[in-house]
Amino acid sequence: MPKQEFIFGVHAVEKLITAAPARAVSLFMVRGTHNKRLRALLAQAERLGVPVELCAREELDSKVAGAHQGVIVVVTPAAGLNEQQLRELLSQAPGPALLLILDGVQDPHNLGACLRSADGAGAQAVIVPKDKAVGLTGTVRKVASGAAEFTPLVQVTNLARMLRWLKEAGVWLVGTSDDASETLFELDLTGPVALVMGSEGGGLRRLTREHCDYLVSLPMHGAVESLNVSVAAGICLYEAVRQRKDQNP
Repeated sequence: MPKQEFIFGVHAVEKLITAAPARAVSLFMVRGTHNKRLRALLAQAERLGVPVELCAREELDSKVAGAHQGVIVVVTPAAGLNEQQLRELLSQAPGPALLLILDGVQDPHNLGACLRSADGAGAQAVIVPKDKAVGLTGTVRKVASGAAEFTPLVQVTNLARMLRWLKEAGVWLVGTSDDASETLFELDLTGPVALVMGSEGGGLRRLTREHCDYLVSLPMHGAVESLNVSVAAGICLYEAVRQRKDQNP
């Protein structure tokens, strides 16, 4: 029997039911709710033939460690993309590739926020290592607010090998580093680009750093030395969006 996952929170469950209803195994909802969005979700699940169980709030509390907002859906895990599928995805992109690579991000809130920004910026995928990094947990999906159902998360066994493959495919690797002499805003991001962000505490690992074609910094004019990885990822992604829009108004 395939492993199952919990997705919780009204917005995340709405996106799952809308985008991938076939993955829904069952739905748990707080009993006696008068919330319009929850009742609409209940009706939609029933129309789709998804088994529904109405529960006391305490039972929902026991199923997930997070703010479920009165609804949890049990799903079969989404199939990840392999390198060949990623190649096909990039070849079908309407413009130059835009990817986000996270080198060892471990906080599910950060990964969820990065997925949400990547989806908003139109990135084709977010790439993470399988080891020593967070994957698609329920918290990640909730923070992503539905983006996890639309922007593929590619988990790779060997990140260095993936970086080499991307370079061979013509994608420029742009890493972020506090000590880089060139700033993000000086670099041309209009071509095929993968933005490479480091972990919360350690930044880019040495081997990842060595694979990057460019290293850039974000100008810091205040007292703090660096930004949260999800904030930095959002800035980098949308600078690429801005440059591409200026190039093709």
